[in-house]
Amino acid sequence: MLTFALTLVRHGETQFNRDKLLQGQGVDTVLSARGLQQAEAAGRHLRGVRFTNAFVSNLQRARQTAEILLRNNVHSADVELVSDALLRERGFGIAEGLPKEALKNMANAAGQSCRDFTPPGGETTEQVRKRFRKFLKSLFQRMATDHGFPEAGADVAHPAAQDEDGLGQLHAHALVVSHGAYIRVAVRHLVEELQCSLPPGSRVGQVFGACPNTGMCRFVVTLSRGETGPQPHAVHCLFVNRKEHLGGDED
Repeated sequence: MLTFALTLVRHGETQFNRDKLLQGQGVDTVLSARGLQQAEAAGRHLRGVRFTNAFVSNLQRARQTAEILLRNNVHSADVELVSDALLRERGFGIAEGLPKEALKNMANAAGQSCRDFTPPGGETTEQVRKRFRKFLKSLFQRMATDHGFPEAGADVAHPAAQDEDGLGQLHAHALVVSHGAYIRVAVRHLVEELQCSLPPGSRVGQVFGACPNTGMCRFVVTLSRGETGPQPHAVHCLFVNRKEHLGGDED
């Protein structure tokens, strides 16, 4: 078995976030001044965390955030930042660039909830989940290639043996920087399809809630060998949508 930590981080604030406008994939904005401050705060918070791998959406707001996180990190000078279009935000079609309220109005006119509604030209949540499945498959293969499976009989770190941040004796740790709607779908997939265990006392509303700008989620993933490649054997959630590093500067 190969066990590694997986930390998901949402990008910092953009002006579109501040103005409550939809960005999706077609609006490729950069971080606002506040977003840069949030990313720096997140970088300081993660400064001593040893990342062995790093992946990022190919949109500017995510790339900027990831670069700031790694620049602040004392262990990650040699870590390659891998850009992956599979980590892009959900596409919102004709609603991109419009106020979020416009999406709610479109959903109401269609007789659907905003969460279930897909604007013309946009992605369904299932299409986003399919992208995340594809990313996970490539992530698992990359982690197995880079870190290998321990020899039989070797000591393997167990999630229960980790500290509060889920690190402890783990030697492999993947950082993934993506987007709010995408991370929401990713967390739901890990819980619903991969049967991820949750921290004691977790509330569903919190686990499946919106991730704030530079909010963090952390999981411990154990892989086993499979005929078609590495397979998830167990997934354990350490925390979801953590934002303490923001102090009073929260979404």
